Amino acid sequence: MKTLSKKQLRCAVYTRKSTDHNLELEFNSLDAQREACEAYIKSQAHEGWRLIPTKYNDGGHSGASLSRPALQTLLDDVRAGKIDVIVVYKIDRLTRSLTDFAKLVEVFDQQSVSFVSITQSFNTTTSMGRLTLNVLLSFAQFEREVIGERVRDKISASKKKGIWVGGPVPMGYRVADKKVSIVPAEAKTVRMIFERYLALKSISVLQNELDQKDIRTRKQKLSNGRIRGGCRYGKGTLYHLLKNRFYVGEVAYKGSINKGEHEPIIERATFEVVQKLLSDNAVERNANRHSSNALLTGLLFDDRGNRMTPTYSRKHGARYRYYVSHALLQSRKAEAGSVTRVSATEIEENIVIALQQNEVLSQEEANITPELLHTAVEKITLRENELKIELTDKSIGKKGILFVQWSKKYPAAPKAVIHAPVTSEKRLGPEARDALLTAIARARKWITGLESGAVSTISEIAEREGNVERHIRLLLPLAFTPPALITSLIEESAPHDLTVTWLAKHIPFEWDTDPTTC
Repeated sequence: MKTLSKKQLRCAVYTRKSTDHNLELEFNSLDAQREACEAYIKSQAHEGWRLIPTKYNDGGHSGASLSRPALQTLLDDVRAGKIDVIVVYKIDRLTRSLTDFAKLVEVFDQQSVSFVSITQSFNTTTSMGRLTLNVLLSFAQFEREVIGERVRDKISASKKKGIWVGGPVPMGYRVADKKVSIVPAEAKTVRMIFERYLALKSISVLQNELDQKDIRTRKQKLSNGRIRGGCRYGKGTLYHLLKNRFYVGEVAYKGSINKGEHEPIIERATFEVVQKLLSDNAVERNANRHSSNALLTGLLFDDRGNRMTPTYSRKHGARYRYYVSHALLQSRKAEAGSVTRVSATEIEENIVIALQQNEVLSQEEANITPELLHTAVEKITLRENELKIELTDKSIGKKGILFVQWSKKYPAAPKAVIHAPVTSEKRLGPEARDALLTAIARARKWITGLESGAVSTISEIAEREGNVERHIRLLLPLAFTPPALITSLIEESAPHDLTVTWLAKHIPFEWDTDPTTC
């Protein structure tokens, strides 16, 4: 009588180690895991188990993510029907996340693949086996979260004591044996930069002087092997160097300043004088610039080169800020870029986060001001799915350019855009002036349409403009703005407190040659 042969089960061994420590050894942790798994497969030969020779080894990869090269190869082979059983030393070698485990089980179930942990006895084909597995994974995830909390607490406690806990150190310092020490040659350059700024009192002039002397930023080898630095100093780089409290022996952490273990390069008296000079210069620049709380004023453009102008709308008593393409404000919608209007809060947050992640801005900087952004950024182009950020420091990104993936979250446009009146300058600002001229031009177009019969009612105009009748009625009187006032707007000599709303309500019945008498 013939005996029926067992069905052959193709078995794959998966191994993982969180760090790459000791992986260079002839026999390492991955080898030990694989040897134990292979021995288990041999013990099940009577059940038809057969080892697949392909090695699925992930060395130096955390179990907190599925983004592991060997694991992805394993999953591809599972989907291709090349594997029947997956063998691991412990279940946490496969994953430490319940969410990721659910994704893996879904793939395994689709292909009727089971898996075995040789040190934890369970069978995934039964409900009890799945329950056991879920409990084990819950503890694995809990352990990972506890370890993360401990690491964060350790970093926080160390920084509060002024201990360096990793990451790049500023120019003038280096790390050896986990201690921060001074590099004499670089420290000399840092002192020279502080001294020259005190003498020149201008970052722009200092930048030009360093460029003429061919003084470049420090070269650094990044973890991915790339070399960063060795470029001319940008304004942003100089600004951050001069503001860095690390040079006076301090460590900043989440808004608090702590005494560091490292030696200072700059004397405190010199550092404080530099900070006062930087602050005074910022105040002076701000006084000469149109007052605005918009971070990206003068920096943000649409992808057809139109400046994005800060505006705001009010709805139910709330104030919403936006950036709107200048072409749209001037009724040139066909010339506007792919994104004509964007939430100011949304786009500002995206850009600040991108600059902090690329170390253009410090993540510990509590007060991000327009002045700070202007020292680091030359121009930002807003595209439909991408931000192009051109930096003053050409050593960052691709020759000083960062490309950031972005998508608009709030496509709905407000019904009416109202420009804030400018009260901080004696002369009307360019944005308010442009808003007035745009409103006057639109009002004249509407009046011409009514006179010619192209439109018969105000409600028809409102429907065409995608607006409300009340707004159309408010702006219509602007069609009768005195020529002298229009001339003063064009020549930038109009009264500083002039606004669209005020002018619409105070159009004079008789024109006067003096625009200020409206």
